[in-house]
Amino acid sequence: MRALKVILVGLLSLAVLAVLVVGGLYFFQRWQTDEQQAKLDAFYTPPAEITGEEGDVIRSEPAPDWDVPGATATRILYVTRDANTDVKRVAGGTVWIPTKAAEGDRKVVAWAHPTVGLGDSCAPSRTPKSLKLTNAWIQQMAAEGWIVTATDYSGLGTPEPFTYLEGEQETTDVVNSVRAAAALPDARAGTQWGVYGHSQGGHSALWTAILAPAMAPDLELVGAAAAAPASDLYATINQQWDQTLSWVIGPEVVVSWPDTYPDLEASDVVSDTGLGATESQAQDCLTDAGLFGLARQEVLKETYFKVNPYTNAEWAAALKDQTPKPTKPSMPIFVGQGTEDEVVLANSTAAMQEQWCKVGSDLTVEWLGGVNHQNAGLTAGPAVVDWLADRFAGKPTAPNCSQKPPVAPYEPTANDPPQP
Repeated sequence: MRALKVILVGLLSLAVLAVLVVGGLYFFQRWQTDEQQAKLDAFYTPPAEITGEEGDVIRSEPAPDWDVPGATATRILYVTRDANTDVKRVAGGTVWIPTKAAEGDRKVVAWAHPTVGLGDSCAPSRTPKSLKLTNAWIQQMAAEGWIVTATDYSGLGTPEPFTYLEGEQETTDVVNSVRAAAALPDARAGTQWGVYGHSQGGHSALWTAILAPAMAPDLELVGAAAAAPASDLYATINQQWDQTLSWVIGPEVVVSWPDTYPDLEASDVVSDTGLGATESQAQDCLTDAGLFGLARQEVLKETYFKVNPYTNAEWAAALKDQTPKPTKPSMPIFVGQGTEDEVVLANSTAAMQEQWCKVGSDLTVEWLGGVNHQNAGLTAGPAVVDWLADRFAGKPTAPNCSQKPPVAPYEPTANDPPQP
């Protein structure tokens, strides 16, 4: 009996020690991250008065931790514009310039990143971890001789207001990142450019396809590519509003959209528990936000939203306003969608394909068998490079609207609120 007691005490001690070690490592990493971010704060702090034109580079510095084979990285802080007020503001970003000599003007590809969280340390240009799912195709683009410019979006890693899933602001920041890249020494950027985005960035890319031609007529957008894009918000919200995902996406929408839509009231759709967690949850980077949401949803059985936001007239109108509209036939669109996506469900992209093809959009959809949400941008990358190369070369597109998707398009159920 005594021996059993000793064994149990020993096992308990080991368990406690394991918790202390894991907890200690977690808090050490958080402290280390805070220290690293504090050193970057001065770079991302804008001048008291922001002057110059949109796309002007306020400051830049080499970012060797972001270098990839064939391209050197530069961290930038550039001038952009608040889409709601027209007041100049700043955004951070990263630009990769090929190391091989330019043969004429270089093409530019703007990368629009996926959801990462709204805290300063989440900004891709402030953490080299962001390269994990982009490194391979950035190398391919560098080998083609293209510049890659990657905005953080304004308000992320730079002074508020925050913006998230807001099409006009996303487009403004993407367009001005292209201008900023062209302003760097040795860039030799031409006027032709393309855009590629994943998830939230897919939403950005589609909105850029819609708005950029009028916003930047001096630049020639040859096409927009999107991986697992947030393209059909109605389909996504109806299927995910009471799931774990809502704890990750919901807070970022709730803290940012009221600046654009003053009539929105969070308390109309968010649970009391969700309201209490919104500010801190929105600031968490993706991994922490996901773990927190998982604990709330699956362990404590708490939901972020108390009702489907589409049941509220003001929220439904805002969601409709931020859903990308089908593009004109003159703008080529490429979409890569994983069949095992657990965030942007495949049936929502199938619904988007059906709707956009019906009105004549120049749409090519590549279905990625067995691919989940996280890996969609990486997996689609090589096909995107080939597709953009054809667009830069002026080759005719080959839309595949006649091919049926491997999954049925989303259809609302009797319990779903009507589509606004």
